[in-house]
Amino acid sequence: MKFGFADLLIAAFFCIASLDATTSNECRFSQSIDVPAPGLVRVNVPPETLNAARPDLADVRVTDSAGREVLYLIYRPMPRRESALRSQELITALEPTATRITLTTGTTSMLKGVTFETPPGLEFIKAVMVEGSHDGATWLQLATDKPIFRMADGAANPSVSFSEGVWESLRLTIDDSRTPAVPFTGVLLEVAETNAPAEPLLLTLKTRDESFGVTRLSLDLGAMNLTVASLGIETTDPLFVRPVTIAVPELANDNIRERTVCTGSVYRVDFNGKVESQVEIPIDRQILGRELIVLIDNGDSPPLVIDAVHGSRRVTNLLFFAPEASRYQLLSGNSQCAAPRYDLSELDDQLKNAGATEGRAGPLIANADYKQPDNLAALPLTGAKIDVAAWKFRKPIQLSKRGAQQIELDPDVLVRTARDQRDLRIVVEDQQLPFLIERPSISRALPLASARADDPKKPRLSRWSLKLPQAGIPITRITCAADSALFQREMRLWEEATDNRGDRFPRELGHAAWKKVPGETTRDFAIHLDVAPRGDTLFLETDNGDNPAIKLHDFRGHYPVTWVIFKTPSDSTQPIWIYYGNPGAASPRYDVALIADQLLRAERTPATLGRQENMHSKSERIIQTLSGSSLYIFLGVLGVVVIGLLVLVSRLLPRTQ
Repeated sequence: MKFGFADLLIAAFFCIASLDATTSNECRFSQSIDVPAPGLVRVNVPPETLNAARPDLADVRVTDSAGREVLYLIYRPMPRRESALRSQELITALEPTATRITLTTGTTSMLKGVTFETPPGLEFIKAVMVEGSHDGATWLQLATDKPIFRMADGAANPSVSFSEGVWESLRLTIDDSRTPAVPFTGVLLEVAETNAPAEPLLLTLKTRDESFGVTRLSLDLGAMNLTVASLGIETTDPLFVRPVTIAVPELANDNIRERTVCTGSVYRVDFNGKVESQVEIPIDRQILGRELIVLIDNGDSPPLVIDAVHGSRRVTNLLFFAPEASRYQLLSGNSQCAAPRYDLSELDDQLKNAGATEGRAGPLIANADYKQPDNLAALPLTGAKIDVAAWKFRKPIQLSKRGAQQIELDPDVLVRTARDQRDLRIVVEDQQLPFLIERPSISRALPLASARADDPKKPRLSRWSLKLPQAGIPITRITCAADSALFQREMRLWEEATDNRGDRFPRELGHAAWKKVPGETTRDFAIHLDVAPRGDTLFLETDNGDNPAIKLHDFRGHYPVTWVIFKTPSDSTQPIWIYYGNPGAASPRYDVALIADQLLRAERTPATLGRQENMHSKSERIIQTLSGSSLYIFLGVLGVVVIGLLVLVSRLLPRTQ
């Protein structure tokens, strides 16, 4: 193999420093790299290596056949992000059925599209034709019937793409034959991005949940620390427009929240008999965990039929110089080591662009001699001892296997625990188990028993009474269906509450404006609650005016999902309980940092809750089941009985002289 001057310079630089031998048993995993000839070697780091290593790959090492450490360089080719330029000159002309915008680009950069600027809040959907010219006289068609739109639900696509090229002038024709012209305030030129390699990413759809108007997909990426390039949705729905949010679970304030990574829109629309489709969402972010969450906003439309979800990832390259043909080792999996300090900055650009032999990392092999300096997994994941005498309720946690667990709190627990779940405890014997709380963007529906509760004194008023399964369920939304074909009503939701003096008053919970016109797609109507209800009976009413009463049915209450995430002890066979119902308890303070990484990224097993047990006396149970006027009546009767007993006892006592 012959080396040029640049190759010899690179080889000399790699061999300047004499590195100490790396102790292989400090790394948890190894992979072999067979190099057939000396020279520069480029390895596409596979997902299993990224999953085993730290996110910044600071624990990765390369060694030769003698165990000597070899210098290497890691780089992640990323596309140069698109930039936007203002045109040099812009002329707008309004024609009878079109708006024509002619602009002078004033740039020699490669252009790939334009983005229209409009006043905020403006809703529209238009078809656009784009033409390009080098002399302002001869025009070449670049795109035709491309959709631009902005919807009330947030879905938007103000951009039109076309083949990359350098153009002195662009002519944009917006079709106004169907809808009024749109006042465009400007046009941005999109400079073409520099491409970067990507390869298919195998995704697994773990769960699909349908909340009111939102489809939530939980995707398993198969490995951690991947740089996800894009995500695509495969659907057979013929026409649709949907806003999409990509999120990841993230630890915040000792709880797991969903953090938005990016937003976009997917659509398939028909313009003049031509169907335009966009179902890819660009991401280009490193995802530290394995889970990616996709939120599809359906609005008042039915959920999409999703056949599959596909993705792609950016490659991560590792470059090293092999002085001889041999078998090299790629080591990874040391959470404690410091990052290597190789001074390769001077050759950074040369190395990335230099010719190199493509190497391949073999299977990931666990090191039997691995000595972990500080194994967090070996720490006992238990908290302090606890006296559960002050807790009123508990439920057994039923496990299918050991390891990381996920419990969804049911209405029994949500009703009797604090709103922020500060009184929850996971207990095995008398020992606490640390846990995290996750509140995903999912809600559950409960059927509500309904009945007409009209007031004879107010004939124009329609009122329904809605019965919750139990008092205090933290519902945030009431939905129902309507049989009436045409109506417009102001809806009011309230409950009957009691003040400190025992007087009753209507406590307002929420307002909504409902409207339905003939031919509209059948949908549910919703009213959002501003405050959570206290009792088990709610009232929904509306003033019909001089119109016929509307007909509503199929009432449902929706409450947000709360998950509790914890890890079971591997050496315990004792039953595990969840305790709740202690108003005086403060929020637990565990060393969450010790368990967060394991619980957040581990594959969780869904656990279930058993039957509720009341830990207090029978009289206390009676009091706990009462609320509102029933509680005051019970306490009043109890007071009368006590007074009567005291009077009886006083008469039985001997009288003093």
